[in-house]
Amino acid sequence: MKTSALATEFAKTRRLRMGLIAVTLAVAVTGLTIASAATSPAFSTPQDSWSALLAGMGLAFPIGSPLLLAVLASRQVDIEHQSNGWILAQTSGITPGALCRLKLLTTGTGVVLATVAASLLVLAFGLLVGGGGAPPWGLWAGNTLCVVVVNLVVLGLHILLAAQIQNQLVGLGIGVLGTLLGVFASAMPSTIAHATPWGYYSLATVAEYQGEELMLGPPAGFSIAALAVLAAVAFTAVTAFFDHKEA
Repeated sequence: MKTSALATEFAKTRRLRMGLIAVTLAVAVTGLTIASAATSPAFSTPQDSWSALLAGMGLAFPIGSPLLLAVLASRQVDIEHQSNGWILAQTSGITPGALCRLKLLTTGTGVVLATVAASLLVLAFGLLVGGGGAPPWGLWAGNTLCVVVVNLVVLGLHILLAAQIQNQLVGLGIGVLGTLLGVFASAMPSTIAHATPWGYYSLATVAEYQGEELMLGPPAGFSIAALAVLAAVAFTAVTAFFDHKEA
């Protein structure tokens, strides 16, 4: 992929104000996390305050991410449908599949930054409030890394959908459905949570209530690593198929 094409895609993200949407994602997740933690009885208990924040993030990411990721993908791809950008890119030697891969790279950069920023903002809030001792660094990093992977997988899926379906309302509708699946996946059997990309938000969480007790535990790292590999192979295969189609 040409460096100039990559620079062009980054320029598109700026013109489409994708950074603003990414900031909205970070702010929304941070706000939802703090609001959820603040209403939890565990947050007032020093030894459980970090657990409450982690549980809040486990709820905030599946609420805030799916729809905004659908919006990001939709805006980034719809410009090609509206301006015959697929054909224009091919005249420059950039195939449709390569263009989708560029879009995942450029838009995914913003998604990674927004996800990490949200995690750091919540961490900063916890340190500012204080009283809960040292944060569980390992669990915090593991949760953040796993959510980054899930967000990128969902983003990649929406880029492929937006590339094939010009009616972007379809992608947004799937984003709303993804929100519901992500939120309720924790209450579903593990096999069902594994069945959709949005179910992996529940597998990334490291704090959840068991009865009235808030329990900490590592994320399902193996499952999320398997999702990353499978998604990477699938995205590569589908975009390679796009390469052999006319724009």
